[in-house]
Amino acid sequence: MEQKKFDFNSFIGMLLLGGILLWWMNTQKPEETPETNTSTQTEQVSETTTPSEDNTSTVVLNDSLKQIALQNKLGAFSYGALNSKEGASIIENSLLKLTIDNKGGQITEALIKNFKTHDSLPLYLIKNKNASFNVNFGTNDNRILNTKDLLFTPVLTKNGDTQVLSMKLKVAEDKFLEYRYEIKKDDYRINFAIRSQGLSNVINASQQINLDWNLKAFSQEKSLKTENTMYSWFYYKAGSEVDYLSPGNSEVVNDVNWVSYKQHFFSSALLSETAFNNATLTSTDLVKDQKKDTIFTKAYELKAPLALKNGELNYNMQWFYGPTDYNLLKTYKGTDLDQTADLGWGIFGTLNRYVFYPVFNMLKGFIGNYGLIIILMTIVVRIIMSPVLYKSYLSSAKMKVIRPEMEEINKKYPGKENAMKRQQEIMAVQRKAGVSMMSGCIPALMQMPVFFALFKFFPTNIDFRQKSFLWANDLSSYDTIYKLPFDIPWYGNHVSLFPILASIAIFFYMRMNQSQQANMQAPPQEGMPDMSKMMKYMIYFSPIMMLFFFNNYASGLSLYYFISNLLTIAIMFVIKNFVIDEAKIHAKIEENKKRPEKKKSKFRERLDTAMKQAQEQQAAQQRGKNKK
Repeated sequence: MEQKKFDFNSFIGMLLLGGILLWWMNTQKPEETPETNTSTQTEQVSETTTPSEDNTSTVVLNDSLKQIALQNKLGAFSYGALNSKEGASIIENSLLKLTIDNKGGQITEALIKNFKTHDSLPLYLIKNKNASFNVNFGTNDNRILNTKDLLFTPVLTKNGDTQVLSMKLKVAEDKFLEYRYEIKKDDYRINFAIRSQGLSNVINASQQINLDWNLKAFSQEKSLKTENTMYSWFYYKAGSEVDYLSPGNSEVVNDVNWVSYKQHFFSSALLSETAFNNATLTSTDLVKDQKKDTIFTKAYELKAPLALKNGELNYNMQWFYGPTDYNLLKTYKGTDLDQTADLGWGIFGTLNRYVFYPVFNMLKGFIGNYGLIIILMTIVVRIIMSPVLYKSYLSSAKMKVIRPEMEEINKKYPGKENAMKRQQEIMAVQRKAGVSMMSGCIPALMQMPVFFALFKFFPTNIDFRQKSFLWANDLSSYDTIYKLPFDIPWYGNHVSLFPILASIAIFFYMRMNQSQQANMQAPPQEGMPDMSKMMKYMIYFSPIMMLFFFNNYASGLSLYYFISNLLTIAIMFVIKNFVIDEAKIHAKIEENKKRPEKKKSKFRERLDTAMKQAQEQQAAQQRGKNKK
């Protein structure tokens, strides 16, 4: 805590100063003159001389009192407080405009120039004191100081296209704590350094020096629920691993290279060449009701101790204020900041990085309409997946041909006691026909990674932000054709058209696909559920689920699924009517039956042996029941 001490030297100085002032005032009296001139001369003195004397004495006295008060409060750092003034400096380039206040030497406004909020306002990441940057330290005269409360002296210079702002917290002209900002042309990154000079005898090395950076993230996007719940996260890199902190949690982490406060499409990040140890990271959710407008979404905080080297501070860092753009962030080699773009984990992220982003970047190179880009991407994906769809239909046609034989087997081996034998015979028929029950699942399984990859791609790709197509004014958010006067649970208070179209397309796709799925299912057996009935329910349930789920999601994603299902229906129609010939398939199966069966694999032998043993055990149990 700050200690106030009686300064005897200051007291003696005040007495001497007061005596000098009294002597000076008494020796400046006007000389006596004849009575006729007295009144005039007195008036002149009262009008000119006397106020000057009073103001001078007051200013000197006030300055002295101010100096004493600052000396008591700030110790050695009172020098800078006396010689600095309140104010702010601006550094900017074509992308950023930063306002840095003399008080605290910190960024008080960060404007992203080429972007707007969803309601067309200037997009600020920092404004109206929503952020604070502070270094807390102790001094050798037992004071605890915070840089955010102290006045820095700014010096703005230019080095070519680079603007350099030096903010110095002075103890003397050659002794200071410096914040140094360097902003280059066309770059969202700002070089930042914290350095001290000549403070080894001023800063108390036995007390911990703490860096504290906190920020309340503004709500910038149309959908508060999507922005806050799904895409605003506290990312950090510790060692070689990039991780994130869930809201409502606080962790102490070592070897922290950078932290990034992500606000869906925009991020505020601090990178340090010297890693932070024992850093406390905190994320707090500030949204109490997703249905109400709010100013802030998350509160992020970093507390990290700083280490002295030879009694001085020397940290080289970088600020990043800008879009969370994967294409941009991956150019920052060695930082791994591109992982904050949230492309998905595992195979989903791999598909986005090495398939969908390259295709997207190629298409946007010569197409300016992002809705058309989505349609073309959909066509590319469907063409790639069409061989899988063909294999699925081929297996379906084979199953249709051998279905009468499987029904005969069901009649030949009725009852639960013949379940194993019945299954063995059915599998033998399928094997000879070259049909696998898994072939019906393969297309769906192969499309799942694509589904989840694109589920991340469209809502996180900043290129779709505020890009319009047809009635949708923002492909990264939901489209609205009608605003409801009430809120429907899980649906929302608006009607989006793209999810409706996608749901209709899914319905007709599933109707068309129903016969194929029926062919792929073996004839229903005793004691087993009839899957065909379940499929009939799914035809209606799936579109409704799609409608509710995607109503609040990115319209670009709904557009993709609408076009994708239309193309799938068209491909299925072509395959079914012009590619597959059931007569040829039947002839091929009959030919396969005449051929000697290939030698069984070891896995097949083990499976057949296991089924035979199970069948014998089942028969033994049945005979035991009959004897009773």
